Amino acid sequence: MSRQTTGLSARQETVLRAVREWIAEHGEGPSVRQVGARVGLSSTSSVVYQLGRLEELGRISRTGPRWRTCRLHP
Repeated sequence: MSRQTTGLSARQETVLRAVREWIAEHGEGPSVRQVGARVGLSSTSSVVYQLGRLEELGRISRTGPRWRTCRLHP
């Protein structure tokens, strides 16, 4: 699926893929630091920004205040 059809930047696609894989492996959302480790971002604020953008775009949502409660949307 190309970026034109998903509407996501390359970084957002990478973060979304990392979240999807983590949930498949562990049955729950990853922490901000776990996402960062998977995608090669050491700055937690950068990870939070990317997760926030994905949430704004309707690709993920949270059931609680922490990112670990995130769920994927089609």
